[in-house]
Amino acid sequence: MDPIYMDHHATTPLDARVLDAMMPYLTHEYGNASSRTHPWGWHAEEAVDAARQQVAAALNCRPDEVVFTGGATESNNLAIKGVAAAYRDRGKRHIVTTKVEHSAVREPCQTLEGQGFAVTYLDVDRFGMVDPDDVRSAITDETALISVIWAHNEIGTIQPLAEIGRIASDAGVLLHTDGVQAFAKYDSDVERLGVDLIALSAHKICGPKGVGALYVRKRRPRIRMTAQIEGGGQERKLRSGTLNVPGIVGLGKAVELYGECRDDERRRVTGLRDRLRDAILGSVDFVHLNGHPTERLYNNLNLSFEFVESESLLMALRGIALSSGSACTSASMESSSALLAIGMDDSLAHSAVRFGVGRANTADEVDAVAAAVVDAVARQRELSPLYAMKRQGVDVMATE
Repeated sequence: MDPIYMDHHATTPLDARVLDAMMPYLTHEYGNASSRTHPWGWHAEEAVDAARQQVAAALNCRPDEVVFTGGATESNNLAIKGVAAAYRDRGKRHIVTTKVEHSAVREPCQTLEGQGFAVTYLDVDRFGMVDPDDVRSAITDETALISVIWAHNEIGTIQPLAEIGRIASDAGVLLHTDGVQAFAKYDSDVERLGVDLIALSAHKICGPKGVGALYVRKRRPRIRMTAQIEGGGQERKLRSGTLNVPGIVGLGKAVELYGECRDDERRRVTGLRDRLRDAILGSVDFVHLNGHPTERLYNNLNLSFEFVESESLLMALRGIALSSGSACTSASMESSSALLAIGMDDSLAHSAVRFGVGRANTADEVDAVAAAVVDAVARQRELSPLYAMKRQGVDVMATE
């Protein structure tokens, strides 16, 4: 079987049309966008401005509300630490977030705890969904920021951002979201979502790695923010550093392409994801679907296979690119914090596999992956006496 890539939550292949848009700025149009005394600089600045407009169009915001960064991790850090630093002197030293956030949100919050901030980590239900009423109850007079992931990178659950946005607005609190997995794939209108800051990344939407952006609302309300990288004053002094012109052009083009094909791609990829799910669930027993059954990313499937270690299963499927969790923590043997947060025990958490279907996948590939998974799970379970006992009706949880 030829290798099959099905790890599109980790990264996506660069679209050839995106590369075509980038090539001039990787070759002869090599100017610095901050050089305003010659044509090379002018052309670079024009390219950045055009990309800013492309991203702003997808967000339904003003171009000057888009800040280019080196990726979503930087965007999340800038949003959380930048707001915290700007509002702490106003007595705002409290942040509300959830127990299922990506490490790019969770770790900055932990850093702020070490600097005297209070952080409330909200529980989620068994599907990974946060209750908006819990968000409302957590807000205090000292709350500066609420940070809730839009769509989860492991279990795919999509949070009720619009409802949380209304709660935040009524309380006069800013709402930030890690929008990496959902941006451009879904309607990303910041007014509809009710968000004040949203982090996004190019390489999750068939764009280049190493470039992202942060939406920062400038009106109703105008957000104060303290820069985290200084020296140069680029991006309205919010993010200094020479702009990655080819990457920014690629981000803009990738966003534009998703806008043109979003609905068709969503229908096609959803069909492939459901085909994969049905083929596996129809042939393998003792499998658990992780995440919300309907309110989830259309390309996401996360399954736990009882009596199978996910790492062993992935090794048996070496010709297929899959994951046992977030790519950012794939080297760790610790259980996924998201899976533990939804109430899963360690054994099931260690048996979880994430399937990320993408633009280039085909029905034949889906069928091949399903067949390979079914076969590999069966072979792994042949080595498990607990599986044999459970098939015989023995309560293995009560067995020492």
